Amino acid sequence: MTDENENPDDSLPPSVEEYLPQSDSSAAEAASPDVDVPTEMSAEAAEAVKDADDERRWYVVHCYSGYENKVRHNLEQRIDTMAMKDKIFDVVVPTEEEIEVKEGQRRTVERRVFPGYILVQMKLTEDSWYVVRNTPGVTGFVGMGNTPTPLQPQEVAQILKRMEAEAPKIKVNFKSGQKVRIVDGPFNDFIGTVGEIDAERAKVRVMVSFFGRETPVELDFLQVEKA
Repeated sequence: MTDENENPDDSLPPSVEEYLPQSDSSAAEAASPDVDVPTEMSAEAAEAVKDADDERRWYVVHCYSGYENKVRHNLEQRIDTMAMKDKIFDVVVPTEEEIEVKEGQRRTVERRVFPGYILVQMKLTEDSWYVVRNTPGVTGFVGMGNTPTPLQPQEVAQILKRMEAEAPKIKVNFKSGQKVRIVDGPFNDFIGTVGEIDAERAKVRVMVSFFGRETPVELDFLQVEKA
């Protein structure tokens, strides 16, 4: 298993996308993880805690991109040392396995589904909020203003199902219309243009100039590389 790989094209579930902390995100890229963080809840967040039911919910927590696993470790330690296992139940860095084809070699990589975010299952109280919010590397909860917004059950189920998928996804390193070089088979060393991509079968159709005519050739991802 190789190191984690990011894909910025993935987005958070729709119920929380509109509440993303844009200012925190830019600060996270520029600042060090060792910064001061709020030690008290805002009035809005405190009001939300009063209205919250006693059920455990999943919340999205924003952290420094690239520090997701470190933040999870820090938070798990705080849960133990601060006796919060009855209020904070699980910390997850959503990841999925992906097959990457590079230089003719196929390898399995683990990449973060939502770079810069972790999921925390908890009962929202002032104490649990404090423990999570003041964990090194955490920049805030995702929510409206200062009020944490829980994920919908169907969104959580979708994320967890994605993590538990048995077959790794195929990472496509080229796109339609791109020039590629064929590196294996009868058309070895030919330059062609990508026509169709079938990620499910890990196949690509390449248009190759052969005897003055454009001929479609179906190839495995391993048989082509960027020209």
